[in-house]
Amino acid sequence: MANGVSEMRDNDNRAALSRARGLGSARTGVHAWRWQRVTAAILVPLVIWSLASLIAVVGGGRETVVGWLARPGVAIPTILLLIALFWHMALGLTVVAEDYLHHNGVKIATVAVIQFGCLALGVAGVMAVALAIIAG
Repeated sequence: MANGVSEMRDNDNRAALSRARGLGSARTGVHAWRWQRVTAAILVPLVIWSLASLIAVVGGGRETVVGWLARPGVAIPTILLLIALFWHMALGLTVVAEDYLHHNGVKIATVAVIQFGCLALGVAGVMAVALAIIAG
């Protein structure tokens, strides 16, 4: 009987392994997980700085804000904030899409839209800061 129980456990393990095949390696998510934590850690001080800085220019006109944004001490952290923000957003939304969308075609299209959208928004933000530098 012991052999029968052992064989049954081996068959269960093989069945579970065959069900798991094709689902990808458990190691592939570590890269995205790690970068999401890194970008989150970078975002904390940048968001605090950004909010404090924006409060300082509240009430000023457009020229005041553009002049403020054109300063290197403001433009560089703002660009870093935009890069980290949209990278973090892309990582998080991609994980959600990969986990909850089960049809491969929809999943691939959604991830592509997420990646392109976050890249486009990041580039637009950096370009806005560059235009403020040029105008200021």
